[in-house]
Amino acid sequence: MLEIIGIIAVILAIAIAVVLILAATKPSTFRVTRAASIKAPADRIFPLINDFHQWVAWSPYENRDPALKRTYQGKQSGQGAVYAWDGNKNVGAGRMEILQAETPSKIVIKLDFFKPFEGHNTAEFTMLPQGDATNVTWTMYGPAVFMSKVMQVFMNLDHMIGRDFEVGLANLKKLTER
Repeated sequence: MLEIIGIIAVILAIAIAVVLILAATKPSTFRVTRAASIKAPADRIFPLINDFHQWVAWSPYENRDPALKRTYQGKQSGQGAVYAWDGNKNVGAGRMEILQAETPSKIVIKLDFFKPFEGHNTAEFTMLPQGDATNVTWTMYGPAVFMSKVMQVFMNLDHMIGRDFEVGLANLKKLTER
């Protein structure tokens, strides 16, 4: 019996070592980007991103918790506007603050997650006119702490977060192409 427990312990130790080694090879930063062409002018899209009160209409994260607690601080929109949320395991808790708002082409947001894992990232939205459409790009980037690297051994963050960005951009498209 002790021999079996010993073998299991060795196998478990090897598996943990492999995961830790794989995690150590992951990059120290991450970046997720998605883009969509929206047949609407940038000045129609920009206010929906620049005002956190408008995110309920398009953000893929807003409907994951019907009891989501939202608080707004600072300015109504633009630089200095703050949005904090606290919700279930699907949305966690965090805070966003608009650091830069260049009407109607760029918005930079400081994005802090508190639950379920702490993380401090940057989100950027750019809106570039392309003929009768606007190319909207949603990017999030930041440091990949070791725990994040361990998670990346088992899941593809670009795929997971990227799908959400695609849904959000599709929602913006529906709202503004009417």
